Amino acid sequence: MNEIIVFTKLLKNKSVAELVAAGQAWGLDGYDLCVRPGYVVNPDNILETLAQAVKTLSAAGLSAPMVTASIDLLYPDQPAVAAMLRAMDGANVRLLKLGYFPFDPLTQDYWQAVSQARKALAGWEELGKAHQVKICYHTHSRGFLGLNCAALMHLLDGFNPRHIGAFIDPVHLVIEGEEFPVGAAMVQQYLSIASVKDVMLRRVEAGGHSAVEFEVVPCGTGMVNFDSVFSTLRRVNFQGPLTVHCEFENIGEPEFTNLVHREVDFAQVYKRRYLSQ
Repeated sequence: MNEIIVFTKLLKNKSVAELVAAGQAWGLDGYDLCVRPGYVVNPDNILETLAQAVKTLSAAGLSAPMVTASIDLLYPDQPAVAAMLRAMDGANVRLLKLGYFPFDPLTQDYWQAVSQARKALAGWEELGKAHQVKICYHTHSRGFLGLNCAALMHLLDGFNPRHIGAFIDPVHLVIEGEEFPVGAAMVQQYLSIASVKDVMLRRVEAGGHSAVEFEVVPCGTGMVNFDSVFSTLRRVNFQGPLTVHCEFENIGEPEFTNLVHREVDFAQVYKRRYLSQ
């Protein structure tokens, strides 16, 4: 399958009709729908809007295989959960990206935090099974549990991969110093979503010693080895969506639109090279 989809985080002001027009212009397969307050589909209206949005996209040849929730959607008993899963099941959207469990090594016990997160994931597993939605956790660096694949397996190991999944991100693996093939080998049975994005790390001075800053950059201009990423995805027989993030903020609309088009084209080239054979 390997649909190439665009994360709508920075498309907050677009209507569904505008997403259709943009998606057709960019030549993508569909969208990773950001369902957060202020978006066209949001936690307050999801029961009324998600199915219609998916129907409109589908009529235009575009899909919506996943929803990205608010970053604080972490526990299965939160008020927004029931409506979100019911709406996703009704709209045939089968992948949900959760928020992030925060972790501060100065104030928290790591294994206690992992235990608490796993209790939450056990509840999510039951809900995912009931609604036929796979609950996915994203590798996100700096300040969160599951910041790379090794840490993510502390959370996921032992759960049913039909209901709990891994969303791996080459940018955050670069930041955390984990090689993509090694990380993918760890999470292989859970691997459900992968992102297409790039990053540049740089050394900065920090009070007489060094520190590292990072910047999201267009694909192919940073430190992600995309030949390694895509050859690994082929080797592990990855079948899920490739979500293009395009997290380029503080730039004008024409430049942003051109960059999104470029990122989608980049992903298409590598998909054809490695995953369409």
